[in-house]
Amino acid sequence: MSSNVKNVKYDVLAIGSHPDDVELGCGGTIAALIEAGYRVGIVDLTRGELGSRGTPDQRDMEATEAARVLGVDRRVNLGIPDGNIKNSRKNRLRVIAELRATRPDILLIPAPDCRHPDHPAGARLVCDAAFQAGLVKVETLDGFGVMQEPWRPQHILHYMQSIPFEPTLVMDVSEFWETRNAAVRAFSSQFHTGGAGERNPGPEEAGEGGGLSEDQGPETFISNPAFMDWYDARARTFGYRIGATFGEPFLYRHGPIGTDDLVGMLKKEKPFR
Repeated sequence: MSSNVKNVKYDVLAIGSHPDDVELGCGGTIAALIEAGYRVGIVDLTRGELGSRGTPDQRDMEATEAARVLGVDRRVNLGIPDGNIKNSRKNRLRVIAELRATRPDILLIPAPDCRHPDHPAGARLVCDAAFQAGLVKVETLDGFGVMQEPWRPQHILHYMQSIPFEPTLVMDVSEFWETRNAAVRAFSSQFHTGGAGERNPGPEEAGEGGGLSEDQGPETFISNPAFMDWYDARARTFGYRIGATFGEPFLYRHGPIGTDDLVGMLKKEKPFR
């Protein structure tokens, strides 16, 4: 899924190393921002072709459906090799061209540390590309063959993945948690798609309703039903800390955050139970 409209500016660009990363890490935030009227796009760096479950074509279709669920009108896959997200000039230029095409003010990117090496590798690539996207002498062309203008996002935030961090801020996504879950469930080749607390059925039991089957592949870290229970519990934990039901945590890169209006920045009443 992509937008063919030239020079459409986006408020936020959410980037994942694989299809489904942004849904897991910040899907509720994306849904909330879109509901509030902001324009949000998604970029997948790879097609996830090394994943133990599903095929790249399946994941392409799942990513399109997940974007539809969230309300995203632009989703681009840069086709960087899965398992080999090099911080190379070629890959940086791919990211830079997309940043200049969408001109986002805010980037939501993978975690700085994670059990999956592609996640911090993707974060490093995007951060370096974001800086170079503002350099006049780094030249890129848009899809129409026109030289792109430099653009550097103002803010970069890491969303949390498998390794927790103390967040800089937590987004209240309580009203959008089920939308987020529906977007995650769109990736049926990757996750257990039954209800919370349900066991995975064996191959002879599994059907279209979710669970594991032999053609989907072996059980993985994320396909076990306990994984979704854990993610739900973590969102509840961070939500509770800010007085919400569900919260998505973020780490602001290269803080601190500056302000010249403390009251204006913090004037929204903090909810307490």
